Amino acid sequence: MARVVVVGAGLGGLAAAARLGALGHRVTVLEQADGVGGKLGWFERDGHAFDTGPSLVTLPQVLRDLFDATGGPLEDAVDLVRLDPAVAYRFADGTRLAVPGHLDDVPGALDGALGDGAGGQWRALLDRAEAMWAITEQPFLRSPLRGAATLARLARDPSDVGTVAPWQTLRGLGARHLRDPRLRVLLDRYATYSGSDPRRAPAVLATVPWVEQAFGSWYVRGGLHRLAEAVADRARERGADVRTGTPVRRVLSDGGRVSGVELAEGGEITADVVVSGADATALYAGLLPPNRRTRAVRRGLTRATPSLSGFVLLLALRGRTPGLAHHTVAFPADYDAEFDAVFGTGRHRGVPCPVPDPTVYVSAPDDPTTRPDDDSESWFVLVNAPRHDPDAGVDWDAPGLADRYAGRVLEVMAARGLDVRDRVRWCVARTPADLARETGAVGGSIYGTSSNGARAAFLRPGNAAPVRGLYLVGGSSHPGGGLPLVTLSAEIVAGLVGPA
Repeated sequence: MARVVVVGAGLGGLAAAARLGALGHRVTVLEQADGVGGKLGWFERDGHAFDTGPSLVTLPQVLRDLFDATGGPLEDAVDLVRLDPAVAYRFADGTRLAVPGHLDDVPGALDGALGDGAGGQWRALLDRAEAMWAITEQPFLRSPLRGAATLARLARDPSDVGTVAPWQTLRGLGARHLRDPRLRVLLDRYATYSGSDPRRAPAVLATVPWVEQAFGSWYVRGGLHRLAEAVADRARERGADVRTGTPVRRVLSDGGRVSGVELAEGGEITADVVVSGADATALYAGLLPPNRRTRAVRRGLTRATPSLSGFVLLLALRGRTPGLAHHTVAFPADYDAEFDAVFGTGRHRGVPCPVPDPTVYVSAPDDPTTRPDDDSESWFVLVNAPRHDPDAGVDWDAPGLADRYAGRVLEVMAARGLDVRDRVRWCVARTPADLARETGAVGGSIYGTSSNGARAAFLRPGNAAPVRGLYLVGGSSHPGGGLPLVTLSAEIVAGLVGPA
């Protein structure tokens, strides 16, 4: 039985704690915040309540595997609801598209909204994405990252290499398969699921819409924060000691192997294994003293492009919106201008800035637990944003910036048919700087590093650190961000540590 310390009670850390506890290890979880969940946050005020992070579950089988491996079915712990429609889109030309919650229904909906032939184009793209998924799921997403060895597994069959097309971007794949420009915009959006730019992100990200539509989009009744609480409960049931309000100052090592952690409040906890759910950049730059063993990982992090962040409005609204979907996405006329502003490229080269005309994402669950009465709504509004970088980018703490930009986002919403300005009871703005402070994500980068560039996946830190006994979970490590991949990172680490 190993003594395990898990740094961070985000979903990755909690899932690792539950799995390692089920394997017979003695586990202690240390979380700096006063509650569990990390980016699976929750905000309540005056009866209005909001998920402040992820707002849907995809690939629920990964969560079912976690709960089955640690003591009981997922459905006994949370109430999953399949969304139909999965999302409602509003395009710049006025076209509206409600994407059904079941894959077989999607082509017909596309034909109806965009014209005959649109469904066939999308279906052909998803057929390619399904083939990509079959090739990459096991050797890449469910296995440790092992550099050239991982590439070798993917390259055993030349036809597989041609299917995955590691040299091709997501934008390039869309240009090849999709004639309708609105479909190309729809595909581009999925690059943002890994905090990336579709013009640089790999074509294999087409697996994201395939997974979403093949396995469904799901909501946890009562809010997705309940998922984090359920995993924390499962970890405790397996013997884990989950301590909140307990920040870690340093990961300790001796002779090239971890020996425990030093607490910010003083004192040390001895450990045979340390699992870090902290942002990988924060781990290698601060929690872990630099040494020659970690030099290559730190170099890779400096070469990678940080992921985008997000600017959020929590809107407490009077009244109800007829026909409002659970998720609504309203696109701008110039999507490329958004990515230029976020990443400081193109017309904004070297000078990232808040997006003047952003894509607007609205999550508005029809869930009584999120509103004070039936004549109210609680909207989580997200727009893509550059990370907090006062020295070389945007200083989101600059006086007045958050309020000014909140007003701009409300104006954009109004122009896209989502004018709620006369219904607002109150509004809370949350910037990338707030995200950085609350979760430890450097600069508020939601996914750590982006998928920009063909080598981006191999610049992402692996789950086994160069220091023996140290492992990484969460969205900033392999295999990446998003609830399914974060949960898989914990499965990979549990396999690396092994049973007691």
